[in-house]
Amino acid sequence: MTTSAAGQPLIPQPPATVTALHQAVAQIAPAALPAFTRELDQAADQSRQASDLAPLQRFIAQWAVYVHIQRQPNIAKEFRRWEDAAETGDATQARRAASAIGKILDDAHAALGLPPR
Repeated sequence: MTTSAAGQPLIPQPPATVTALHQAVAQIAPAALPAFTRELDQAADQSRQASDLAPLQRFIAQWAVYVHIQRQPNIAKEFRRWEDAAETGDATQARRAASAIGKILDDAHAALGLPPR
């Protein structure tokens, strides 16, 4: 992953398009590209089958949030720490972790002008 100076985002937040998000993921989290491609294919198939853009819109929103978090190393590190705590902690710690993860996701949604999850 690319590094940044003193808490600055690695890259600007890209537009919420498949192409721009793909480029951003390739740059800041290349290990996530297979998941991006797999989920895009699934969303496209669901949209075609239902003649509904909602699955593609959800995909774009989900990956815009992912990029928003991952492009900020301090937030991404905190997010990963809470994910680890949720998996390895007891029930009380898992609830705290879920709450912290929810706040990070809510903040990302708000920053991107997306409706709450």
